[in-house]
Amino acid sequence: MRKNKQKAIILLIALTLSLSGCGFFHKTENIDAGMEAVMALDYDGAILSFEAAKEAEEEPRELYRGLGLAYMGKTQYAEAAEAFETALSYSDGIPDSMDYDINYYLATAYYKQGETDKALRAYDAIIALRPEERDAYYLRGVIHAEKGNTEAALLNFDKTISLNPKDYDRLIDIYCVLSDNGYKEAGQTYLQTAMNGGTKDMTNYEKGRISYYLEDYENARNYLEKARDTGAYEAILFLGKTHEILGDNNYAISVYNTYLQSEGENAQVLNQMGLCKIQMKDYEGALEAFQLAMNIEDNGIMQVLKMNEIVAYELLGEYKKASVLLDGYLKTYPDDPVAAREYIFLKTR
Repeated sequence: MRKNKQKAIILLIALTLSLSGCGFFHKTENIDAGMEAVMALDYDGAILSFEAAKEAEEEPRELYRGLGLAYMGKTQYAEAAEAFETALSYSDGIPDSMDYDINYYLATAYYKQGETDKALRAYDAIIALRPEERDAYYLRGVIHAEKGNTEAALLNFDKTISLNPKDYDRLIDIYCVLSDNGYKEAGQTYLQTAMNGGTKDMTNYEKGRISYYLEDYENARNYLEKARDTGAYEAILFLGKTHEILGDNNYAISVYNTYLQSEGENAQVLNQMGLCKIQMKDYEGALEAFQLAMNIEDNGIMQVLKMNEIVAYELLGEYKKASVLLDGYLKTYPDDPVAAREYIFLKTR
């Protein structure tokens, strides 16, 4: 019996070595390190880890997906697209959730380098396999809107809404896309249709926000005042912005301050308070608000805050300080064309 156990153990060890050698086990040590680096925004370190994963013959689909994400972070979109294409080549022919995930990233990489037709084809492929994929319809609509293909954009947005008419966040996203691309009235038609269809399923915040984008600021204020008690910072942002538009910046500042005192520091609220103070020409106060927000860990809007900090220094006449900060900003966010133009301006001051 003992000999049989020993033989079984030896056989198990041999099988383990054999299976690990041919890649049976899911080897991802370097991939995991690479993904941690991506999360930490250390894209160069991530690429080194993914190259090590190639040497170690780790799971290729995850490897090239991660490599694509690292190149996306470095704004090297052609390299990112190539990596995502390679990742898809390792699919077993039966699409799974990772294949769809990679296709979305691939479409973004194409889009970022101006290859919108390729991006559209990626979304077409997703929809062909998943006809109810709302995000693909929405993103396809975004590209058509930006290309001036109004009819195609509206068809995709109609489909997006039909798949979930009560997704008011997405409805507002659609309005914003259309408005940004010169089709504001078409966007407002969607919003008005939602309001006309009845608001019993809407929260006061949703009604207030839709009223805000319909430029019905009196009703927006009333709905958002009711939503204020929920403690949600989003309601505070829109309530404050509504008062700003109605010309009462002092009340807007009091709305922001009351929230911050009761709920604690919030980067979004501090940022909006800073923008309001810029309107009031309180540039020192604006700078203080932006910098307080920047000190909040994982604030989620660091790029916006850094740009606003630069603007505040510029408005204060501290052009040298603004120029130095903008130089660092462009190294971190090199694909911001507005910042690139601003850099040229500051260099002449």
